[in-house]
Amino acid sequence: MSLVLFAFASLPKYRIADYRRITTSIPSVDTLKKQGIAIIAAVAGLGIIGALVGYFGAGTVLRSLLAIGWRGFAAICVIHLTVIALEGIAWRLLVPGTRFWVFIWGRLVRDAGSEVLPISQMGGCVLGARAVALGAVPGAIAAASTMVDLTLEFLAKLAYMALGLILLFHLRADTPLGLPVTVGVTATGFFAAAFVFVQRHGFVVFDRFTHLLGRGWAERTAAGAAAVQTALAGIYRRSAGLWGGFLLHLACWISSAVEVWIMLRLAGAPLGFLTVFVIESLLYAVRTVAFAIPNAVGVQEGAYVLIGAAFGLTPEMALAISLLKRARDLVIGLPVLAIWQAVEGGHLWRRLAPLPDRSGSR
Repeated sequence: MSLVLFAFASLPKYRIADYRRITTSIPSVDTLKKQGIAIIAAVAGLGIIGALVGYFGAGTVLRSLLAIGWRGFAAICVIHLTVIALEGIAWRLLVPGTRFWVFIWGRLVRDAGSEVLPISQMGGCVLGARAVALGAVPGAIAAASTMVDLTLEFLAKLAYMALGLILLFHLRADTPLGLPVTVGVTATGFFAAAFVFVQRHGFVVFDRFTHLLGRGWAERTAAGAAAVQTALAGIYRRSAGLWGGFLLHLACWISSAVEVWIMLRLAGAPLGFLTVFVIESLLYAVRTVAFAIPNAVGVQEGAYVLIGAAFGLTPEMALAISLLKRARDLVIGLPVLAIWQAVEGGHLWRRLAPLPDRSGSR
């Protein structure tokens, strides 16, 4: 915001095109309304978390958290950073010949935006694509590879939840939880099919997506949606990258269950890995259905309590695991967002660098 104010104050020194970019980037009323709704939903979710913690006892939840300890929490953060790095590698497999660190950084920004900021998952994807584009990846490739990577992640999530559903009926044949996870699997399949359809037929959607990355930026780097469509076709021709990305994403989903399994062992409340696998797959099925709620705030905590109770997990420990995940996301996401904001600020500063005046001075 300070950079924007400085640009307006020094308007005569800047190009008119830059002035237009600044003014057209101001959020519209509809955008502000959507952001307001998202913030209200996030606040309501925080209220639900507070109510659950208060109902089951803040002291018992705190003791469950402390049982894991700082070393355990640090180990969980390291494991999660490794998973994010693998997800970045899965993204990079779609674009051979590019630098790995660019896509790992883009994935960090994507997850930080989705899990820390009160925005939708698609908003986090836009931030991640923008971060990749700033790493010297053409805009069309950044946009197209983001959509394909998101599709592969959804397909891997679908396989993950299907495996969880099979294990659920194996462990609890008469459980009533089969319905919500079936709905979640169906919803995930629908989203995956929608992504594939849009990538094959949604030319206008790609045009809007590239413009979200920066007004005027898509035209300069990719000549609009036609270049995105060309890049998309090229990505889909590389079957090795598609299969590699899918398998890596599936491994990352399974790793999320491993992460919780380790948390429970550190807390002295171990459950079998297959049981944890089922709990996590059920959880992500519920999160898929509640995709409209930013970061699934409140939904994740309630789902953990209800699902965990069916498998012998106490409500206090279920809330502790969910809160530990939130803390992990904040510890990783906040520094990432700070660095990303500094990079974006530096990029904006360079774009708005004043031109020499007639006397040759700046």
